[in-house]
Amino acid sequence: MTWLRLARKNAARKPLRLALLVFSVAIAFLIHGLTASFLAGSQGSSAASDDLLGVMSAAGPAQPLPLSYMPRLEAEPGVAAVSHVARLRGFLDRETNVIAIAAVDPTRAAAVNGPELGLTPTLMTSLDESRDSLLAGRALAEEQGWAVGDSVAVTAFTMAQKDGSRVWRFRIAGIFEGASASTDTYFAIARYEYINALRANGTDTADVFAVRPEPGTSASTLAPAIDAQFANSSAPTRTQSEKQFLEAFLRQFADVKLITGLVTSAAFITLLMIITNTMVFAVRERRFETGVLKALGVPPARIAVLILGETGFVFVIGGAMGLGLTGLAALFGPPALGLVLTGPVIAEALLLMAGFALLTGLLPAWSAMRIPVIAAFRKR
Repeated sequence: MTWLRLARKNAARKPLRLALLVFSVAIAFLIHGLTASFLAGSQGSSAASDDLLGVMSAAGPAQPLPLSYMPRLEAEPGVAAVSHVARLRGFLDRETNVIAIAAVDPTRAAAVNGPELGLTPTLMTSLDESRDSLLAGRALAEEQGWAVGDSVAVTAFTMAQKDGSRVWRFRIAGIFEGASASTDTYFAIARYEYINALRANGTDTADVFAVRPEPGTSASTLAPAIDAQFANSSAPTRTQSEKQFLEAFLRQFADVKLITGLVTSAAFITLLMIITNTMVFAVRERRFETGVLKALGVPPARIAVLILGETGFVFVIGGAMGLGLTGLAALFGPPALGLVLTGPVIAEALLLMAGFALLTGLLPAWSAMRIPVIAAFRKR
């Protein structure tokens, strides 16, 4: 009988209690896994870049900037490439099925965002085939059931055409994958000239300019230099990194990191109290057995390790179940959620398992170590 096997036997002495403890741990780690995977995925700021810059109006993202800013941005020292983007937000079939389309110049977009989005030369060539061509991100295409060659009609929320219609028609010319699993691909790319020629308002303007700095140029240094160039113009700018922009965008609705942190903390604090309380009572039930071990010469430290092994067994089984369910959600869940179970998320979960197994076992282990042999035998 090894100490590990004895710890497992003690934990499984009451199967119902063990099942409830494992279930509680699994739920807590499922909550942690889902929130951490959300933040690590395409909807979280960790998927964004600190190097790429976005130049938008200082008055807010709803105010466009003139295309005449393009040459001035390209002439700024330290700028490698610039792309202009016009955003078209609309829906397909129903208003809750929201779709975001970025209208760009294919050549410029490939130079700025090509590596991150996986915009291969073949994809960019397909976008050039016709003015109404559309490149769909993998997550968006899977969610909508799109395939190359399909025709789609997107009803814009605000961007109307010159004839008053808000229905924009496109043909799916290709699907881009993104450089990694955490890359946001829940949007589509259209040709700027197609949108610009037909829209009723905002002609020759861009909602944002995407800027790629030259190698060796710090984005944090380039951003204020760009804003200083347009400080006294009719449309001052605000330049941020892609990561800063996404974090600010999410904070418009809520502080996502704070909310997920509070939810996860509440789950783990509740778990800590439940497991600790249960283990304290379990140790009290086994006072006589603890006294026998001490009478046989087992050191108190060994008894403490035995109890810590019991809590560790509960957390390993429950935590593995929670992470397994998170992995299934990331693989088969809706692409719009952007769940990505990354290595750092798994490593953090493993550290939490070890930490909480230690924390929940300390009090009952300390109690077992301090039980006098005579007092333990009296409880028989």
